[in-house]
Amino acid sequence: MAEGSARWSDLRLRLASAAVLLPLALFCLFAGGLPWTGLVILAAAALVWEWWRMWWRRPGATPAALLAGWLYMLAGAGALLWLRSDAGTGLGDVLFLLAIVWASDIGAYLAGRLIGGPKLAPAISPGKTWSGAAGGLASAMVVGVLVARAMAQEGSAVALPGTLLVAAMLSVASQLGDLLESALKRYYGVKDSSRLIPGHGGVFDRLDGVLAAAPLAALLSLLAGPGNELWR
Repeated sequence: MAEGSARWSDLRLRLASAAVLLPLALFCLFAGGLPWTGLVILAAAALVWEWWRMWWRRPGATPAALLAGWLYMLAGAGALLWLRSDAGTGLGDVLFLLAIVWASDIGAYLAGRLIGGPKLAPAISPGKTWSGAAGGLASAMVVGVLVARAMAQEGSAVALPGTLLVAAMLSVASQLGDLLESALKRYYGVKDSSRLIPGHGGVFDRLDGVLAAAPLAALLSLLAGPGNELWR
């Protein structure tokens, strides 16, 4: 297989999986209530199982490491439930968060493969580049502003500098979460957290950025105050 084709060899399967999972996630998000709670609980259960699956493969792994991983994952899941529970701003806040994480992921994927260049953290994740990180950050900031303007409550202005800053913070958190998961997989000697999602590996592989960014989004929502979107 030519080098150019190899770069994109996994794209078709990734798109096929996304075509199934994305509409389901958006339906549950917009529905809120039981559908959203059920989806997050299902994802959390898969994460708990995947972390246990990774943990037991490491000789001498301690119960503290198992517990720390579970707490990290459940904190992200809890943040998603808490953010969506606000009847006024919950939908917009979670959609803003997810759009930024997805934009970071897609922007980094495309920029990294189209531009390439110096590696971001070769000892942790050899495939990631500085161009990919920059592309993910830029994509997240643009998408964040677009989503904020689309989801802002009536009469609520969107301050461009503040929105860009919040989008950048969440994008950086998302990319750090991705790197953390790569480091953990390398430490535990696995390529993917599981094979539950064709083309994407496991649920942890798909939600690594969300798990890192969701608690930060919850904190920003608290700082914004009741009735205000988290990018305010």
